[in-house]
Amino acid sequence: MNSLMMNITLVACGGAFGATFRYLIGFGIVSLFGKGFPFATLTVNVIGSLIMGCIYQLVQQGTMSSSPWWPLIGVGFLGALTTFSSFSMDSLLLIQQGELFKAMLNVVLNVVVCLLAAYLGTLLVLKS
Repeated sequence: MNSLMMNITLVACGGAFGATFRYLIGFGIVSLFGKGFPFATLTVNVIGSLIMGCIYQLVQQGTMSSSPWWPLIGVGFLGALTTFSSFSMDSLLLIQQGELFKAMLNVVLNVVVCLLAAYLGTLLVLKS
């Protein structure tokens, strides 16, 4: 199998797992906290950012080869797990429902906490 087909296969497999995890995490978070705030989207975005930071640092250090891990985890798994489009739609719906504070809180939490999680991921790898 050539490298392009191998990478497509890795992305597809990672995406299947990422989408499944996203569904399960979303189901669990909504069961725990309800639908009053998009905690499920925030949770997968923070988890995905943390993992992305770890993977990025491992590849940068040469501890992990970018292939096959980047197509499998970085593109496939994390691409399906984290959902910027859901984050955008959650925020828009909150604005349309007149929940401006919740919408702004959602934007700030997703941006700031996910950036911090990605940074924490790089630090976790550097410390180990």
